[in-house]
Amino acid sequence: MALGSPAHAAPAGFPTYQYLGTPFDKASLRYNPTNELIFPCIRGVYDKISSPLGRYYLYYAPHDAPGGICLAYGDSLGGKFTEYPNNPIVANVWSPHYSVSHVSSPHVIWNAANSKFYLYFHGENDTTRMAWSTDGVHFTYFGRVLHTGVIPGATETSYARVFEHAVPGLGNKYVMVFMAVTSGTRKIFWGWSADGKAWSYDPTPLVTPGPDGQTDISGAHLLKRNDTAYIVYHGNGGDMYLTEVGNSFDREVHLGVFHYALDASPDRGRSAAPSFGTDGGVQYMFYEAGPRLDATIAVARAV
Repeated sequence: MALGSPAHAAPAGFPTYQYLGTPFDKASLRYNPTNELIFPCIRGVYDKISSPLGRYYLYYAPHDAPGGICLAYGDSLGGKFTEYPNNPIVANVWSPHYSVSHVSSPHVIWNAANSKFYLYFHGENDTTRMAWSTDGVHFTYFGRVLHTGVIPGATETSYARVFEHAVPGLGNKYVMVFMAVTSGTRKIFWGWSADGKAWSYDPTPLVTPGPDGQTDISGAHLLKRNDTAYIVYHGNGGDMYLTEVGNSFDREVHLGVFHYALDASPDRGRSAAPSFGTDGGVQYMFYEAGPRLDATIAVARAV
């Protein structure tokens, strides 16, 4: 992989991420039903399970029907990843639990208390589900954890990511940030949970698109720095933005562009849905690169 041209300095002291390459060649994948891939989630597994396929697991998915949660594995965040031969590891039909047009947007956490991986994914767009696994590959269905009924007037609730973050006074271990469509526009909402299974949700948006000059935002990820909490997310214009929400998720301080999309390939003006990891002390950002229905997974490195 070769570094692209340098970019601007990110706000709030965050590193600037510079395009490095793609973790795999989309055209050579065995499972690639729609030629578009979204929503990477990168996880180190070398210290969590014995005999992993690789040091790192990269989860991703097509969005268009039939979707399907996919896995690739590699030993270096800056290197190439190998497609798991039996993708999708979660399909759009999982009898007797559900049968939907598509499943997508995988996000995986490790619950050290019970040594299980929790996988969150959506399908249809109004429902987010959870499944669990002891090896990160073979999953057991848990159930529905988020749906449009918890946000008044919502028509979609999807693209959820979950993080360990205790909010003072809530007695929670986890927070969830997700996209919901209300009044025809996409905003970031949030919820909290003690166990990652039973959730409570705030019916008001955590982050709104207007202050960034956007109409729609999605792909939210929690970042912590400077003794406070931030949400990074992408806007309909193609760039990523950063907003401070505070440790209590009680503020909305828009800080501007976090990462500018490349005009050149693979971004072609759109970078979205970031997931972050560290390898050998170097920070990496995996992200969705390219137009919405022709995207692939790309990697950038902190410089």
